[in-house]
Amino acid sequence: MKHQTLDQLHAVAEINTTQPVMSRTQRLVRWAELLEREPSRLLTALAGTEYRALPERDVMRGDGSPISVAFTDPILHDEGLKDDSYGEAKRFFELTDHQLHEIVCYCHVGEVMQSSRAALSVRAAIG
Repeated sequence: MKHQTLDQLHAVAEINTTQPVMSRTQRLVRWAELLEREPSRLLTALAGTEYRALPERDVMRGDGSPISVAFTDPILHDEGLKDDSYGEAKRFFELTDHQLHEIVCYCHVGEVMQSSRAALSVRAAIG
């Protein structure tokens, strides 16, 4: 094996030396804290996540949803949160469909929810 410096490797390959540093728990705690900053803020729920086919569910999103609160955070964005879709939140926060359903679905709260309620559901997913 030939040893090369990072500069030498950069000449032949793109090297990404930055890696996310937050654990799953830290990412979820950060999300909950963002939601708790404005506990009475009304957020948009996603309609019928449990009834959608997986490809459709993965692209679901809503302006002003709990997921969009996370996406606007520069820290979570830098950690790798790519957009505010259901599928991306599931991947980034390492949640099951059941856990994310509890956080964002309208069947529990109607069309809107208070941010504090979403925060409680995020904290429950840490468990």
